[in-house]
Amino acid sequence: MSSSELGTENCDFPTTAPAANPVFYRTYSRKTISGRESWSEVSSRNLQGLHSLGSLNEEEIELMARMQTEKKALPSGRWLWIGGTEWINKEKNFSGAYNCTSTNLVDWEAFGLMMDLAMMGCGTGAIIEPHLINQLPEIRNIIEINSVSEIGITKPEERQEKTSFKINDNEVTIKVGDSRRGWVDSYQLLLELSSDKNFNSNKILVNIDLRDIRPAGESLKGFGGMANPVKLKDLYPRISRILLKSLGRKLTSIECCLLIDEAAVTIVAGNIRRSAGMRQFCSKDIEASGAKENLWHQDPEGNWCIDPEKDALRMANHTRVYHTRPSLSVVTEAVTKQFHSGEGAIQFAPEALARSNSDILSTKELKEKFIQIYCEEGRQEAERWLKSNHESIDEYELNHRLSRYGLNPCGEILGADFHCNLAEVHLNQINPSDSQAQFDAFRAAGLSVACLLNHRFEVERYRKSRSLDPIVGVSFTGLFDFFVHAFGTPWLQWWEAGRPDSDEGKSFKKQEAEYLQTWKDTVNKTVWDYCDRHSLRRPNRCTTVQPAGTKSLLTGAAPGWHPPKAQRFIRRITFRKSDPVAMACMDYGYTIVPSQSDKDDKGRLLNDPFDPRCTEWLVEIPTEVSWANIPGADEIEINNFSALAQFDFYMQVQTHYTEHNTSATIEFRENEIGPLSKAIHEAIQQNKGYISAALLARFDANATFPRLPFEPINEKTYQDLQANVLKRRVSKDFFEALSKYDLGELTEAGPAGCDSDKCLLPLAKPN
Repeated sequence: MSSSELGTENCDFPTTAPAANPVFYRTYSRKTISGRESWSEVSSRNLQGLHSLGSLNEEEIELMARMQTEKKALPSGRWLWIGGTEWINKEKNFSGAYNCTSTNLVDWEAFGLMMDLAMMGCGTGAIIEPHLINQLPEIRNIIEINSVSEIGITKPEERQEKTSFKINDNEVTIKVGDSRRGWVDSYQLLLELSSDKNFNSNKILVNIDLRDIRPAGESLKGFGGMANPVKLKDLYPRISRILLKSLGRKLTSIECCLLIDEAAVTIVAGNIRRSAGMRQFCSKDIEASGAKENLWHQDPEGNWCIDPEKDALRMANHTRVYHTRPSLSVVTEAVTKQFHSGEGAIQFAPEALARSNSDILSTKELKEKFIQIYCEEGRQEAERWLKSNHESIDEYELNHRLSRYGLNPCGEILGADFHCNLAEVHLNQINPSDSQAQFDAFRAAGLSVACLLNHRFEVERYRKSRSLDPIVGVSFTGLFDFFVHAFGTPWLQWWEAGRPDSDEGKSFKKQEAEYLQTWKDTVNKTVWDYCDRHSLRRPNRCTTVQPAGTKSLLTGAAPGWHPPKAQRFIRRITFRKSDPVAMACMDYGYTIVPSQSDKDDKGRLLNDPFDPRCTEWLVEIPTEVSWANIPGADEIEINNFSALAQFDFYMQVQTHYTEHNTSATIEFRENEIGPLSKAIHEAIQQNKGYISAALLARFDANATFPRLPFEPINEKTYQDLQANVLKRRVSKDFFEALSKYDLGELTEAGPAGCDSDKCLLPLAKPN
């Protein structure tokens, strides 16, 4: 039974994308007075927002509308959700239009800003190296949470939106305001109290008044969704315990990380917002490199458990920053560590900085000279060298330029204190022989990201950063699918052989590079032309490849540049418990299980989705790729694609298309540690363009993690699951099924801060 036999009535999406309806109505369709938005209504709304913000002409709008209708080029998932709404037109909410951000941790405000960003659904990155966090104040005072009130006692009309506080000797009462900023200010105030010299290193008794906070189930105006402050009461004592451990000194890198992540846990609870983070640590930070080791383990009965003190660390990816070229032994140690724990990812900062300064390092020779000086003589000498060649650059800009190795949660954007907007081309929707369609798609995507450069941020550090370094990111998804359709089964067989450097292989790589280079040139020309016409500073890097986990499901694309997990697999999509869209999925025939986040009091995963302790659901959807039934394609074992083949393809993209970084997850087995380490080391040594990539251990089916987003299945299992879906199906029309449960409010609040399920994988080898 093919996926086309399971098509729906009134479907806006390809029949090869069975997860499209659940994902679209969960993530991008807003509730209006006339009901939920259709795809055409979402497109109309977000394009109107781009038209207004970007002063686009009619030809540009018509092109972008056609590309959205054909699902060939889409704005960021964030903009699909929020673009064109009244909320996003307010300056204080501009950040809510961006998936990708990074903030340097230099003061308490940075922590508050990161919580604020996370509450708007933004992905948050942070560099947590000593030269930054050493600027934070020393923890001087003991913060003791004396009391925390019940939530939601005050009548709605009497609630205050702003957080206020009163001080009586050593006792402080914080009345938390019923707003995004109210939550953030109460969190930041607690941090500020810990270092406040006015309390003379004494104990501070803190009373938390949550009576004005709206209870679970009330709607959130503006951004959207439902209130669910289930973890808010726990936030304050958990923060105080972290601060207590650092009394009399400054915070360690992991303590900084935990302070950010505990706020993220509070926000994510019950799917108020989905969140993602990136934390960048010094390469010599031993504590950070092992922070998530043994995060998960199995008890004697085989139940999966997680260390409650480390649970919050799941909120972010951890990366170690190298400012010099690491030796082969160091790289091998890092790759080995990643195989066993998922920790220890390497970022080569000099390459990131060289790319982020491509406007002044405009030739291969200048770029390599900069990297050489930075690696061999250090940051200070690199700064002097840049200054000697560019005397007009002042000290502030020079420092900014040498700080542009900050990453967003999945590592595809480079910058310092940045916001970056992403658009995405769905290559699986485009005929490889149709060069006009490719040009149109990448041009439409370039226009989409360029429009948001007109935002002027309220927060000074972000506003100044954009004025110096405006950045955008045009990505694509479905590259693997595109090349299968372009080159056929022989290309898959070449992959299976490890992408060898044969005559056939050289021909394939030449053609791959030509496609990639053409697309990059189209993006740059489009963005730079737009900026010139609108008197905006040109970005010096415009292309990237994001993980593309969620938006790819709208067309059934293999995510980003990656191969799919298999020709056929179970795709698991996260929902809040009892979400109307999830309930519709049940009527549509899909099965539901509790998510990874739902555990009993011993840390064991729950099995019953209707268990009162369950807060999140996973909807399981049998899926088949668009080329699964091409003659010979089904015989290719994707799970056996070597790590070196993946790395080679990733570097093709990194070299010929990407100007930021290419988000990558290389899957590898233990016997591939040596060859993969050598490949990474050589790429760094020879200035081939490597910056960072995530490495994920690949295990056999009998040694896997529980309830992952993807579970490969064979053809028979797929056919059986599809047949069972049909047997359980109550309605052929998904929207009709949804209307039975949709009571008029969204329970989700837009796309995740990072458009990938990889960001929250429990990267730890099973015991």
